[in-house]
Amino acid sequence: MKKSLSALLLLSAAIALAACSSNAATNSPSPSASASPAPSASPAPSTPKEPAQSAKDIVAGMLEKIEQPAFADVDKDGVEQQYHIDPSLLEDFAIKVPLMNVKTNEIAVLKVKDAKDMKAVQDALKQRAADVQKQFENYLPDQYENAKSYVIDVKGSYVLFLISDKSEQLKAAFDGFFDASK
Repeated sequence: MKKSLSALLLLSAAIALAACSSNAATNSPSPSASASPAPSASPAPSTPKEPAQSAKDIVAGMLEKIEQPAFADVDKDGVEQQYHIDPSLLEDFAIKVPLMNVKTNEIAVLKVKDAKDMKAVQDALKQRAADVQKQFENYLPDQYENAKSYVIDVKGSYVLFLISDKSEQLKAAFDGFFDASK
């Protein structure tokens, strides 16, 4: 009994460590048909009046309205390493990722400095979604499905990136910051 319990605990620890590894070679998506999902994205950027709040305040306001799992903040290094975005392209950003590697929920509000870089930022977000999908593909099926339903939305110079089972509610809260600034 003790041997089987010890073996089970050891196996669980090995799986948890493997899932939490940050080896870029294993976290890079392999080219396949499932690596390019059909994201929910706005066809063309709209030009609403921009909110006076910072990206951090926008994300905080969204999270006040819609409950999400515990998050950690992503810094400039994480923007480059995890999100494949040169931080110099961004005027402001706030990115929240899961505190523990058992959820796929992510929220990113990015303010792009120059409109010419908008496509590059959106492409990088699609790559991030593919990375998260690859990470959870054979790990937690419900979280893999959640990651496949990511949202990218553009409002003026802002880009919203969401992975959440409450994406519609979070997007509505994000939109509210632009509606309120009219």
